[in-house]
Parts: sequence; structure tokens; C-alpha cells
Amino acid sequence: MRAVIQPVYGPPDVVRVDEVPEPVAADDQVLIEVRAVSLNGSDRENLAGRPAYARIAGLRRPRNPVPGSDVAGVVVAAGPEVTAFAPGDEVFGELPGYRGGLAERVAVRPTTLVRKPAGLTFVEAAAIPQSGCIALRATRGLSGEPGARVLVNGAGGAGGALLVGLARHHGAEVTAVDRRDKADHLRRLGADQVVAHEDEDWADHHDRYDLVVDLIGRRSPWRVGRALRRGGRYRMVGGRTDLLLAMVMVGPLVGRATGRSIGMLVVPQSAADLAEVTSLVTGGAVRPAIDRIVPLDDVPAAFRRLATGDNSGKIVVEIG
Repeated sequence: MRAVIQPVYGPPDVVRVDEVPEPVAADDQVLIEVRAVSLNGSDRENLAGRPAYARIAGLRRPRNPVPGSDVAGVVVAAGPEVTAFAPGDEVFGELPGYRGGLAERVAVRPTTLVRKPAGLTFVEAAAIPQSGCIALRATRGLSGEPGARVLVNGAGGAGGALLVGLARHHGAEVTAVDRRDKADHLRRLGADQVVAHEDEDWADHHDRYDLVVDLIGRRSPWRVGRALRRGGRYRMVGGRTDLLLAMVMVGPLVGRATGRSIGMLVVPQSAADLAEVTSLVTGGAVRPAIDRIVPLDDVPAAFRRLATGDNSGKIVVEIG
């Protein structure tokens, strides 16, 4: 079968499309015929092998050379221990280990999969898992805070659309931060205010936000805390390794000293979370933003677009 291969960490040019052996489902696995795969910020990190935590799947090279984690497709075989799914079921979800999706077929334990609603295309379903679960976890509690001020840093990339949409759904006033050339895209997402990071630093907005969700953390715990109102929350999703460690070790101390909550957003892979956010999508509360749909052969170019941050929303690879 055909798959995208990443033999080493590096720039987008290290990936290629090649023939690989056909996977076989183990007793506790399903074999999925993949129809669509969306690219995430984590795929960009796993490609480059940076920050350092991206090498958890292999220190010198990826143990699984096939990248991609957010998949949608059809079950074509199921092991005898699998009771939740059967051949013919349309499913989607985030693959355990965050790799293996960019292939015509993948064998996986179905613990993080859910059934695809009939009203969603495979492309739409593939765009939900990782970014949807981040958005769901980040905005929990906002429904009890109508009028809360929320800032999303990196809102114009792969993970921002559902975050902005869910915050707005909960009645928040949303400030979206990204590149100047993504301003119109951010307004289409529903952002109330748009900040171009080339023009101003959102961390200088002192005592303004009840919640800051930082998809590309590049600031110290002391600096991000200034933008929060007393009692506000800052949650870092991704960023430099040294800052991640600082958020874990120093963030709580800074928070206690300033009356704010500063730390990491923990988002375990969860079929229950995926089902919950998908119900919000099918109910019309929020929708993913698709930057473009590309075939499997164009994945190297898609990774180049992702690496430069030129995408406005999700890049989705359509397979088959």
C-alpha cells in the first residue's frame, strides 16, 4: 500500500510517498481504510523533532516512520477481541502515539475512535479530533462565565478555529492573535478583536483576560500572567521545551503569588471528549476551518505550508 514515509527528523523535504507493507489487525485492533487525514501543529513538531518532547516517539529517528494522527475512514477488518466496531463502520479519531495515519490503511486499537456522524464528510471529521479536544478542554467552565474575555494566541493555524468558535458559543468576547495577513480569516472565525503579532504584543494587555489559550507559547510565566485579570487562567498548549518546563515548575508559584492560574493545558486522547465536541459541530455550535484539501502525493508540499505557518485552518489530506 502507499504511505507517507518520514525516515528521519528534519524539514518537510525529508518526507516522501512510497510503498510499504500492508498492515494486519491484531486481535484487539481494527484495520481502517483511511479516507482523510488532517495535519496538526503536533505533526509539524514531530516532523522537525523539535521541541525535544517531539522525539518521545524515537530519539534519533521516528520508530513509526508514517506521520499523521487525525484520521477518518472505514473499518475493513476487526480482531476477535473488538466489540465496539465492525467492518463497514465509518469512524474517526486521533491515533494513539500520534503517528501512522498518512497511509491508505492503518491498524490500531480503537480506544480513541468514535463513529462518524452521517452528516459529516470524511474531510470534516478528520479536521476535528486533536484541535476539537483541545478546544473542548480549554473552554470548559466558560459557560458559567458569560461575557468572559478570552484570548487565543496562534488562532489562525490548524487548532484555532474550534477554540475561537467554542469560546464564542459560550458567550465569551474573543481576541484572536496571529499574523497580520490572517486578520480577515480570524474575523470570519468570529473573533471580536484581532491582534497582529507583528504590530503589538498581547502580553502587554495588562489585566485584561479571564482566559488565555496559547497554542505557540514563547513567553515566560511572569510575562503571560500580566495579561490576566485577577482569578484569570493561562493555559499553554505547545511551545519551547524550556518554557513548557517553566510552566510546569514555576507557573503555579507565579500564579499563587499573583492571584492567577498559570500552567499547561493537559489534553489526554479521549473518545468521550471527541464525541462531545463532535456533537457541538453537528449541532451547528461550531465548525472546523479547512485551509485546503490535498491528495496523498502532495503531502510534502502540505508539510511545507504547515511549517511556514501559511495555513489558515486545517490542511486535510484526502486518500483513496
